[in-house]
Amino acid sequence: MASFSIEEFIGDGVLKGLIPKLLDEGWDDVPTLKIMNTDDMDALNMTEPEKDALEIRSYLHDRALMQYGDRLESSGKCLSELLNLSTVELSSQFGMKRGHIARFMDRTCAFADHLPKSHPSPAATGRMGLQSKNTSIQRSFQSVNSQKILSKLPTRTSSINGKSLEQSLASFKIRDGYIFKGIVAMEPAEPRACGCVQPDPVADKVAPYSTIENISVQKLTPEYKIGMEHLVKTKTPPMKASELWRNKPAVILCIRRPGCIMCRAEAHQLYAKKPIFDSLGVQLFAVLREYMESEIKDFWPRYWGGVVLYDRGMEFFKALGGGKLLKEKFLSGFVFNPRARANYKRAKAMGIQQNFKGEGEIKGGLFVVGGGRSGIAYQFIERNFGDWAPPAEVIEICAQLQNQQEAQEDSCKRSQQSE
Repeated sequence: MASFSIEEFIGDGVLKGLIPKLLDEGWDDVPTLKIMNTDDMDALNMTEPEKDALEIRSYLHDRALMQYGDRLESSGKCLSELLNLSTVELSSQFGMKRGHIARFMDRTCAFADHLPKSHPSPAATGRMGLQSKNTSIQRSFQSVNSQKILSKLPTRTSSINGKSLEQSLASFKIRDGYIFKGIVAMEPAEPRACGCVQPDPVADKVAPYSTIENISVQKLTPEYKIGMEHLVKTKTPPMKASELWRNKPAVILCIRRPGCIMCRAEAHQLYAKKPIFDSLGVQLFAVLREYMESEIKDFWPRYWGGVVLYDRGMEFFKALGGGKLLKEKFLSGFVFNPRARANYKRAKAMGIQQNFKGEGEIKGGLFVVGGGRSGIAYQFIERNFGDWAPPAEVIEICAQLQNQQEAQEDSCKRSQQSE
């Protein structure tokens, strides 16, 4: 699996000796390292073999094929030469499995971004213009002004995989004709067992800001960087959740169970987009509702390289359910649910490992919270086991928050100048 541990990403090849230099220059996490371009490599005086190795490993990481990193790098071939090899050569020389070869040869996009097609429910689309007295974020969800956003991005453009950071953000821009799910978003509930099993109802209103601002959380891990000890901080004192977004907006990902293959897949695909969230000034947090140290160490930083929080009272999870926990049995929620089974197959195809430790019937979701006390901008509910918040919607909301913050700052400047 494509781990976010920098040591696993770099492997035992020619890049290993570069770790101190990468740390000094701020290339200290995997998502950021993958956007390095030729000029950045030259500034570090990287050799051609080092450049080739980084290109190969970035390409493999996007396709969850890192298990072949050392073997492909040791061949001495560059990425373009490897992509021109035949299926037989890839199999015989590197032991690559047939399905992995197909994934390796697919140059179109990152494998982890392949999502099943979904159709928003009438109830979800009807909430498109939903407004809440608990949030000052009231907007029409129009398309982002991409030029304004791109002007704020780092000047570097990546030559790796033929895809720049700017192109990555542009690819998530909401297109004309896209039906926005609204502030409260969820996937539709499909018929189960020929209609004999009915899914439980879910909240259709955004959670009041007051239900999350005073939640007591404990920080279990820091944001992962190169050279960081693989230790979980168990003695960090509890803090109010509002401290997390006091200065900057935050994405809060509520994990149902860290050993769940679908939860790990969701966390991995979201954190892979860290450079985009960084460019928009948005922080990323994962929230767990069970404390199991071994599970936390397995989850971080392999599947999630950001801060991990512990919500002892499961208050974030209750907020997603309108004041109560959203819970469903395995039989009705997975065995009889075709959408949940499709979510499992999607995660399985990413090469993710799983275990069955912990309670996995209480559902999670995602919040996007504005900076300060501006409120909840977006809320996604895991209606079916393994549902993901649409990345395009999450990024769109974060871009809107950035635009709103800039407008407020411009207004304050004009007021000060007029005085």
